[in-house]
Amino acid sequence: MAETGLKKSPGRQGHGAFAIRPSLARLVAVKRLFARVVLLSEQILPPLVPVLSVIALYLASSWFGLFRSVPDIARILLLIAFAGALVAALIPFRRLRWPDTAEADRLLEERNGLPHQPVTVQEDEPAFDTPFARALWREHQTRMAEKIAALDAGFPRPDIAKHDRFALRAIPALLVVMGFGYSLSTNGGSIADAFQPPVEQGESNPAVRIDAWVTPPSYTGRAPVYLTATGTEQAPINVPQFSNLTVRVSGGQADEKVVFKKENGEAKEIAAEKQAIQQPLGAPQQPQQPQPQQAAAGETPVPAAQTHLMKLEENGALQLNGRSWTFNVIPDKAPEIAFDGIPKATVNGALEIKFTAKDDYGIQEAHAEILPVETDPSAKPLYPLPDFRLEIPRRNARDAKGVSSKNLTEHPLAGKRVRVTLVAKDGAGQIGRSPPHEMTLPARPFNEPLAAAVAEERQVFALDTRKMPEAIALNEALTIRPEETIPKLTNYLLIESALARMKLAKTDEQLKDTADYLWDIALGIEDGDLSQAERNLRNAQQNLADALQRNAPDAEIKKLMDELRKAMNDYMKELAQRMQNAPMTQPNQNAQMLRQQDLERMMDQIENLARSGNRDAAQQMLSELQRMMNNLQAGRPQQGQQQQGDNSQMRQQMDKLGKILRDQQQLMEQTFKLDQQLRDRMQRGDPDMGMNDPLLDNMMPGQDGEQQDQGQQQQQQGQNGQQGDQQSNEMTEQQLRDALKKLREQQDALGKQLGELQKGLGDMGMKPGPGFGQAQREMEGAGRELGQGRGDTAVQGQGRALEALRQGARDMMSQMMQAQQGQQGQQGPNGQVGQGDQNGRDPLGRPRRADGPDFGDTVKVPDEIDVQRAREILDAIREKLGNNPPQEMERRYLERLLDIQ
Repeated sequence: MAETGLKKSPGRQGHGAFAIRPSLARLVAVKRLFARVVLLSEQILPPLVPVLSVIALYLASSWFGLFRSVPDIARILLLIAFAGALVAALIPFRRLRWPDTAEADRLLEERNGLPHQPVTVQEDEPAFDTPFARALWREHQTRMAEKIAALDAGFPRPDIAKHDRFALRAIPALLVVMGFGYSLSTNGGSIADAFQPPVEQGESNPAVRIDAWVTPPSYTGRAPVYLTATGTEQAPINVPQFSNLTVRVSGGQADEKVVFKKENGEAKEIAAEKQAIQQPLGAPQQPQQPQPQQAAAGETPVPAAQTHLMKLEENGALQLNGRSWTFNVIPDKAPEIAFDGIPKATVNGALEIKFTAKDDYGIQEAHAEILPVETDPSAKPLYPLPDFRLEIPRRNARDAKGVSSKNLTEHPLAGKRVRVTLVAKDGAGQIGRSPPHEMTLPARPFNEPLAAAVAEERQVFALDTRKMPEAIALNEALTIRPEETIPKLTNYLLIESALARMKLAKTDEQLKDTADYLWDIALGIEDGDLSQAERNLRNAQQNLADALQRNAPDAEIKKLMDELRKAMNDYMKELAQRMQNAPMTQPNQNAQMLRQQDLERMMDQIENLARSGNRDAAQQMLSELQRMMNNLQAGRPQQGQQQQGDNSQMRQQMDKLGKILRDQQQLMEQTFKLDQQLRDRMQRGDPDMGMNDPLLDNMMPGQDGEQQDQGQQQQQQGQNGQQGDQQSNEMTEQQLRDALKKLREQQDALGKQLGELQKGLGDMGMKPGPGFGQAQREMEGAGRELGQGRGDTAVQGQGRALEALRQGARDMMSQMMQAQQGQQGQQGPNGQVGQGDQNGRDPLGRPRRADGPDFGDTVKVPDEIDVQRAREILDAIREKLGNNPPQEMERRYLERLLDIQ
């Protein structure tokens, strides 16, 4: 340092630019720490390679089973050799040291390519301590400090190739990877083999041949596990629970004992089977040797091969001929199943259940168990409990999630409180159950009272055959006055024939036939031929679903698809005929249209998927088709639609009220406009104008054409508003007063219309609210003020009348909504289709047409008064801008208000 004219600073902190910039000093300290770590890593990595190589060779030897295959002395010598090699590889680590600051600085400068040593220069001092030299040196230190901000120590560069020129380090790495893969097999070793003596094999007869394998259950999808003949598997063999262990013993001079020893020490001898078994695919084949009927003289007979079978249900070890195999049995857990949401009913009354299920090896079968909540132990039901099978996808049976629907409206429990429990079963026969859910089993909605009465008769004795007299009494009650209750003679004859069957039925078969006959009568009264077509369609769908479930041949699938197409066409024809005969109803805006082409396309896809072998996708699409048909609501009249005619009078009254509100709003705007013009005339004076003013003619119409001229005035005001304003500015004060007086006739007419509206509401059974009475009084007061030519007080009265009208409208709407809710409560869940949770408004926030007109109490639209005030403000701004303001800032501000570019 003396040669360069510099000397080292005695302290390493607080000198140079570091004293001026403390943050820079902290940054350099962190960078130096990283540099020291990099330097230390470069020292550690080269001697670490031999250590890792020794460890890798030990692992490879253990996993390849070297320690278990050599004698005990050789195992100990190998262990000592590996320990010595490891100690020798650790000797170079004694030369490790922590790098100093100077080495870290040199690393930072070399790795970042910084000339002039900007890091070390911060700690140097000039050799000559003069003011000029010190100032010049401080400037140099500041410039060098700016280069330190982006320092990076980089990654370690150990240069291992310099120490291992022939790349021998790759050999241990390759061996350890291969050894790890071999350790996963049945003959693989373990790391602990070097520290424990090999398993002593008992005395074995070399003439005995052992063939043993474990066959997991078919539902697990696992391949058989073959055991080695020497029994070298020291690690436990993992097998699923309920696997079949097969041991075949041949050769030797005597029968060998096959013993299975459990974990608790209990030993069990596995008896030999008398008959031969079928070997799994790939099992070792035994040569067939003819058994001599009689041994030659002087020779010992050779025993035949023996086969031993056992089902593995718990951990243990197989012992045979001095050899042992240990098994770790993986327990098979019970399946789990749960509801995925609340079960609900479709449009046609079918029950739809969403569920989730999982099992370790897959669920084989699942169904819904439906039990009545209230049961009578002594009751004799005619039908068994409902059968509701859940469709489990076979490809993802371990973690299944699906939706199943089935029409149970024909079952006698329909409409009763039931307890639904989901039950799942796996391949081992284990059963899992979900928490029960109580609900009312969906029933078929009957719009015809006679059909509902017939279905009730059937339900009475179908739930308990002992109540047949009660069902007969219900049937006889229907035919007391048939001319009033049964309009069609055909239905009367059918009910009488059913009564005769009910009296004659004794056995269960006769009772079931009678119940089915009554159900057919109820469906015929309700839907006619459509019910039979719907039943045929449902049966065709069920037959096809069963065929797909059992993997039926393609010929049977094609036949069932043809039957499904025919049933679908018949159902759609009956449905179209019903729609033609049914009255026109308003369609549901939220419903999706289902066309004949869509159904045919879905059936073609189902058939193509079934033929191609993708039965799971075909079954899933068939389920989707069933759900679509269950939710099909075309041709089924809803009770809410039948009551639309009753609401027409309410809608007419709401339309009248809306018209009164609009007319009153327009009249108030006209009154305000004329009053403003009248005040302007009184302030500026009247121009000398005649009485032939065109606007005056529009404002003072005759009695014959008053409504027509008023409509023309509104249209002309909307199209030529600016021209009308210019004309009205030319009217005299007297003309404006006369125009205000003429408006009284319109105000009185609106009051008369409001009175008629209140009378109409009273005739409908609705009580008009107090707002209508207040509005009528305010209208009368506004009319008197208009007759006297006082526009300001008339505008105030008209405003109060508008507010009272809106309050009365809200009261009237509340009464209507309460009446509709009461009707919907009587209809039940199958009434009118909901319109969504939007408070009676469409997605754009507008009131729906069925809810009546908008009375202006929620949507705020600027009226004529607000527009007039805005126009006055704009005129004042233009007038001030036209006076050429002296300040540029004020002029620009006014231009921005007027949006002048």
